[in-house]
Amino acid sequence: MAVIATHYNIDFSEHYIADLCAKRGIGFLGWNTRFRGAEPYFLLDHALADIAVGVRWLREEAGAETVVLLGNSGGGSLMAAYQSQSADPNLEPEYGRNSIVSAAFEIPGADLYVSLAAHPGRPEVLTNWMDPSVEREDDSLSVIERLDPFADGREVPFTESFIAEYREAQRDRNHRITQWARDEIDRVVAAGHHDRLFTTPRLWADLRMIDGSIDPNNRESPSCYLGDPRRSNYGIYGVGTVSSLRTWLSMWSLSDSSCSAAPHLERVTIPALVIDADADSGVFPSDTKAIVESLAADDLTTVTIRGDHYLRDREDARDEAADVIVGWINQRA
Repeated sequence: MAVIATHYNIDFSEHYIADLCAKRGIGFLGWNTRFRGAEPYFLLDHALADIAVGVRWLREEAGAETVVLLGNSGGGSLMAAYQSQSADPNLEPEYGRNSIVSAAFEIPGADLYVSLAAHPGRPEVLTNWMDPSVEREDDSLSVIERLDPFADGREVPFTESFIAEYREAQRDRNHRITQWARDEIDRVVAAGHHDRLFTTPRLWADLRMIDGSIDPNNRESPSCYLGDPRRSNYGIYGVGTVSSLRTWLSMWSLSDSSCSAAPHLERVTIPALVIDADADSGVFPSDTKAIVESLAADDLTTVTIRGDHYLRDREDARDEAADVIVGWINQRA
């Protein structure tokens, strides 16, 4: 029995739960694709082809009779996409691409699926986190005052009308960037080139990071993975900050990306375990609920662990997660 864990970008070769699983008798392969540390260049079909190499190695070389996909954090939707593609090939090339790599049609499926503190998809995460008060994408300080969640005098908790307008404006911003990326691909290709990089400012402004009464759990508020949301929002670090045009369409676009978990989870029929953390400041109860409701598995287990997103604020939180995962696998192997 062996677990394989992969992320869109983060190095999982030394995942925090790897040794804990190994000590409990379950093999663990922290597997990186060619896009580790190279998020701006991500293409989903290439990543799935890379994951297939790791799954095939576990079966054919390591002799694992049971292979478990571990989707942690952003990796939840990635591993769902992998299992979905193995069960029912469904990927299509993004705008401006004629085909996807053939190896993405030849991927072996897994036996079990684990979602650990997972997001509901890359397009959803970026859209829910992005600041819709950005007036001009080329000016990170430009602000539409009526949409600014950090404006002086803005009352928290936020009003229902502000929340509704804010969420709609977030989706509109994502769609505007998508249309710009499509048009820019046409312009770049017409000039004899293939792609270009661009930046997307202010991506730490999910209202749930500022107002703990929205989608409540035991998180500190205000807070995000980088600390203070306002400071982080105007900083330079974060997911999706730098992207190529084609990566935007492959990973971040609400309309074009295949990195949304829901349609893939609907094809995941193998036994599934969903674990969330009760003080997560980036994965919220409604996100986990959406994952659970999307999964097609008849054998579905849900567990909530007391702790933050990384299970590091409580000494035994990671051991508890390992106990849950290993116990669940052993019951089904």
